[in-house]
Amino acid sequence: MNWTGRLGAIWGAAGVIGTIVYALVRILPKAVEAYETGLDGLQWSVTIAFVFFMAYTEGYRGFQLRFSPRTAARLRHLREQPTAVRAVLAPFFAMGFFHANRRTLAVAYGLTFGITILVVLVRLLEQPWRGIVAGGVVVGLTWGVVSLAASIVAALTRADYGVSPEVG
Repeated sequence: MNWTGRLGAIWGAAGVIGTIVYALVRILPKAVEAYETGLDGLQWSVTIAFVFFMAYTEGYRGFQLRFSPRTAARLRHLREQPTAVRAVLAPFFAMGFFHANRRTLAVAYGLTFGITILVVLVRLLEQPWRGIVAGGVVVGLTWGVVSLAASIVAALTRADYGVSPEVG
């Protein structure tokens, strides 16, 4: 482990967490706007159901069980086996956009494409529906950033992390 690896891991962690926090900051006002305008019974029911759905699918299954442990393992791998390219592009390496196995690459690029399409489609929704979707996304991303931070701490402090970095 050398300075390149340490700095790369720090840069990677900050970059990934910063990206998620940036998305949260941009989405949160849309969610708040929907609740300020007032929701009827159906809209509250959809809000509650969607928040639970996003907490489970995005927060728990997507982030806590998959993305966060793998990203943390890739940061650990970067710290222990650094290269200049991986260190400079650490956030992208950590998220699996390069030097990853085929499955990880497909997931990274597929999710990026899918999320981009969903963002465009959600922008077409009127309030309060756009805000209802934003509220669910805020819950999922908040769960995600907390689970990611916990996974990174575990990966970088434990003697044995036990999660594959899926490096290809």
